Amino acid sequence: MVDDDDLIRRAKGGDGDAWRELYRAHAGRLVVWLRAVSGTDAALGPEDVAAEAWLTAAAKIAEFHGTAQEFGAWLFGIARRVAANARRRAGRRRTWGATPEDLDAFAPPVPAPDDVERTAWIRSVLADLPRREREVVACLEVIGLDVAATAEALGMSATAVRVARHRGLRRLRALTALVAHGMV
Repeated sequence: MVDDDDLIRRAKGGDGDAWRELYRAHAGRLVVWLRAVSGTDAALGPEDVAAEAWLTAAAKIAEFHGTAQEFGAWLFGIARRVAANARRRAGRRRTWGATPEDLDAFAPPVPAPDDVERTAWIRSVLADLPRREREVVACLEVIGLDVAATAEALGMSATAVRVARHRGLRRLRALTALVAHGMV
């Protein structure tokens, strides 16, 4: 194995070979450990938790100060926190091992032709909005996110979201008024 300090230094520099070596040294043990401690949400299995831990480690490698051996403990700590977050989410959102047949009971009904036409019209009207207003209106009015979540998702301030929403809805009202009067 290459010198530990050099391996970490290279990984911090973005060296893919260094990351592969770290992965080979720790990935198998990490998944085995996560399977053993289990308790994660059924929708987020041990492999998913491990993948999220590796992504977090890659994003935060600059904060790590230690050897390749210490990297393992650091990585497992990250995985422990990811697993704990998954358990908390599972407590708030009950999941179960549903089969496709179970899910059929929850499938939305096939939309009526009028609903399909209305959806197509909404999409075409939204397409006429400027991109930022369209994204904000879609997040707030179609998806149902709140202002704070929309701001975070779109990388905007809450004030900018409110302004874009106001402008977008004003444009939509004007457009629907034109349609109602047969002008479009």
